[in-house]
Amino acid sequence: MGFIKNLMKNDSGSDVVENEYYDISTDEAYEAEGGAKMILLEPRAFSESQQIADHLKKRNTVVVNLKRVTSDQAKRIVDFLSGTIYAIGGNLQKIGGGIFLCTPNNINVQGKITDETSGKDIHDNDDISIEEW
Repeated sequence: MGFIKNLMKNDSGSDVVENEYYDISTDEAYEAEGGAKMILLEPRAFSESQQIADHLKKRNTVVVNLKRVTSDQAKRIVDFLSGTIYAIGGNLQKIGGGIFLCTPNNINVQGKITDETSGKDIHDNDDISIEEW
């Protein structure tokens, strides 16, 4: 089954592609209370994958920390999210050890975080923390 897209005309008469797998349009996402959101989640089981997908369908960006699940569960979650991301035309990027950035197609991500762990200018800064305000 391929992507099914609806073509609509905007005010200027040009075609606008809306993906029917989303619950809301791009405009509705920005007009919603508080505008577009970034959701931070630490799933503890594979069953929480659907919650992550639901946030993406509402055009929210989700940062997923998989450090609280087993390696097998983490792989299943990433596989599930990969399918969801593919279906909505979004983007999935690893930004750290077990941490992934999931974005819908209305969010453009610039740059990439490398996964290099050794080298002259690479430092393990796990001891740095911030206190909540």
